[in-house]
Amino acid sequence: MSSAIEINGRVIAPGFPVYIVAELSANHNQSFDRAVKLIHAAKVAGADAIKLQTYTPDTITIASDREYFRINAGTLWDGRTLHELYAEAYTPWDWQPKLKQVANGLGLDLFSTPFDATAVDFLEEMNVPAYKVASFELVDIPLIRKIARTGKPLIISTGMATLEEIQEAVTAAREAGAAQIALLKCTSAYPALPDDMNLRTIPELANRFGVPAGLSDHTLGIAVPVAAVALGACFIEKHITLSRSQKGPDSEFSLEPQEFEAMADAVHTAERALGKVQFGAGIEEANSRVFRRSLFVVQDVKQGQLLSDQNIRSIRPAHGLHTRHLPEVLGRRASRDIERGTPLSWNLVRK
Repeated sequence: MSSAIEINGRVIAPGFPVYIVAELSANHNQSFDRAVKLIHAAKVAGADAIKLQTYTPDTITIASDREYFRINAGTLWDGRTLHELYAEAYTPWDWQPKLKQVANGLGLDLFSTPFDATAVDFLEEMNVPAYKVASFELVDIPLIRKIARTGKPLIISTGMATLEEIQEAVTAAREAGAAQIALLKCTSAYPALPDDMNLRTIPELANRFGVPAGLSDHTLGIAVPVAAVALGACFIEKHITLSRSQKGPDSEFSLEPQEFEAMADAVHTAERALGKVQFGAGIEEANSRVFRRSLFVVQDVKQGQLLSDQNIRSIRPAHGLHTRHLPEVLGRRASRDIERGTPLSWNLVRK
């Protein structure tokens, strides 16, 4: 059991920089050049990795008009068959090694979600550094075992899954040899509403299973990933598109490049702000200590005059005695003449 995974030497774990993944999915709209542009845009926008999906319509479903295969669940794709949708959305396999070259040339990792055993074999030939299991495939235990036997890091989305289903998938992966597993909170709605995200599940996943946890996000904005990081997410996955105006199966819940960049910046700001447990002044605060309150003489006082709440007050700045000494000072007498605006010190007070 490991609370860290490593992809191409990059440690993904609590206390390390958040790992940001740009999901291309179907946003290439069946254009290789567009897919390449997406990878370049993701690099500029601050992604650490590109994720593909490796399937064909026939490896993920069958061509059938029977009601079982027709989408009718209140989604963006209602009225279509699964086979029709995946024929539009899939990424041609012959592109994928070339896209990996492009990504690696830019310093980006590239890995994929395989949807059947043939896809795993294909991705092994590509020598991908990790694998992602989609939420809908979390219940495909033979597929999970097949991926686990590669020995590569395994990132599992948990959308819709019960605790028992997550446990079964993790156990199957570990028994098949997976030593590095990460779990992602995911809400399998497209788009997902912030109200349905239940991000407090993220630290629970990490604690229950002893793994790094993160977020696969289908909400429309950038606030949810930032909140996830505040709760301990060390892995953020988000769809990217060149423009939502260029419609595709996933465009409605994808970020445009400038939005993705804003998300990446906000995520890294959030992780820096988390810092560590600290009490007392920080480095930048140290110079502000002088503006705290202390005891000052606020009226001219003659030698021997009684010190009272009329001529001694707690005010800013902090050059005088600590305010805790006010009860000790009041009722005593001045040891010499004191000008208004003088910080009170013990040598100004008669013993």
